Amino acid sequence: MKNKLFTGFDTRQYMNSGEFEVFYYKDMNLEHIVDHSHPHYEVYFFLDGDVSYNIEGKQYNLQYGDYLLIPPGIKHHPIFHSTGQNYQRFVLWISEDYYNTMCSWSQDFAYSFQYVAEHKEYRFRTDFITFQDIQGRLLDMLEELHGNKAFHQLNSQLMVHSFILFLNRITYDMLHQVAVAYENVLYLNICDYINNHLSEDLSLDHLASFFYASKYHISHVFKDNMGISLHQYILKKRLQASKNGILSGIPFKELYHQYGFSDYTSFYRAFKKEFGLSPKEFREQKTLPEGY
Repeated sequence: MKNKLFTGFDTRQYMNSGEFEVFYYKDMNLEHIVDHSHPHYEVYFFLDGDVSYNIEGKQYNLQYGDYLLIPPGIKHHPIFHSTGQNYQRFVLWISEDYYNTMCSWSQDFAYSFQYVAEHKEYRFRTDFITFQDIQGRLLDMLEELHGNKAFHQLNSQLMVHSFILFLNRITYDMLHQVAVAYENVLYLNICDYINNHLSEDLSLDHLASFFYASKYHISHVFKDNMGISLHQYILKKRLQASKNGILSGIPFKELYHQYGFSDYTSFYRAFKKEFGLSPKEFREQKTLPEGY
């Protein structure tokens, strides 16, 4: 079955599908391929060959287990150093519209390519076992795409979504192996900043700008250390502070504006969900009767 999944090399740099395409190439004695770019996302997995890759003028020497992330509009081309050797690789193309649709469901889909866009680093290196797992998933995807089983089109889409998240996890784990101490400091600094600025802008965009870090990186670092999302942590802290505000006699209208709620209804629902009481019920419960 594996040999049936090989794709004859096609020089086209445009997609026939509006969603995604997967190729499993095995070639020999390919001629020079000119520098090019295309309007879709490319994920390239290197298996074998005496090849390096030039991306935006930077040359990467490739070895088994490397993968490249190439966003739309980025110029790239392979460089062949010898002839008579197999040049073997997987290539996954994802259209920009389909990629944007995935990211509209969850920004987690954007993690790896967001990192590439910010750092201009396009090559990632995996270990043998991890790359065997990647290869197996890509072969399963190709079999599904080229098969005719019931619901194969929908299942192929689910496999692509799952694969991108799997790859993002690999990228994330790889990038964070050497930065544990930095992450701990970043996490503690974020907590400290939140606790001292509960009435101010605590959006992810603002925190990313303040700490000079990717908002996706901040989200993952915080979730890994705290066990809940950054948004949940900020909400809990603001609701706890609002309890103190209620006991201090601050009017509800002033209170919900102070802690980032757009209206009293959203404040009421969040407060009751967190504490089991409405803000009014909490105030009445904690107010001592006159003359007590």
